[in-house]
Amino acid sequence: MSRIHPTEAKNTDTIELASTSNRPTVWTVWKKSSMSFQGTDGFSIFDSQGKLAFRVDNYSRRHKYLTREILLLDGAGKPLLALRPQILSMHDRWNAYSIEDCPNDKSKVPIFSVRRCAILQNTDSSEVFIGCSKTDKNRLIPSFTIDGCFEKRCCRITDSKGKEVAKISRKKNSGGVPVMLSDDVFSLILHPGVDCQIIMALVVIMDRICHKSFTPIMCH
Repeated sequence: MSRIHPTEAKNTDTIELASTSNRPTVWTVWKKSSMSFQGTDGFSIFDSQGKLAFRVDNYSRRHKYLTREILLLDGAGKPLLALRPQILSMHDRWNAYSIEDCPNDKSKVPIFSVRRCAILQNTDSSEVFIGCSKTDKNRLIPSFTIDGCFEKRCCRITDSKGKEVAKISRKKNSGGVPVMLSDDVFSLILHPGVDCQIIMALVVIMDRICHKSFTPIMCH
């Protein structure tokens, strides 16, 4: 069986940042917690060098009404962002808060928010609002837009000008005859200048917004 990623090195001191690269980088997202317990959910995200860059440790896949928050961690396990569902939201809104900025303060303004574009339509299209992104007419405009089908691992993230900043696609094995891997393993292409921490948080939130059922992976 081919390896999903080149290495599982846990040293995050040399983790590459997409914002410092002058060309697109391909990361690997594995929908499995690095803790590898059965019956729970999580993520392990590896940069293009195979280093564990981000992770979401095990949590019960509950309905959003029972989910307090999901923590995005760096590869070493340091909490970075708290992702919280907004309970009374028809657009399935999620808010992201900085752990360093008093995450228990409910009045704290989120770093960014994500919501579905449409209430009634069965679509994965979502909008991302960072800070106060407004036009001269004081109308909110999205900082990023997510289009495509996340469940099929085929979607694009574009900025407010329509420029692609990240792309999610199915992943193929790297050796021998090309074989499409399970959709629990997929590629994430990050373009230069993008904030990789925000993109990783968007991946986690989209996984919850799209309500794809979770199949536990047996421990070995």
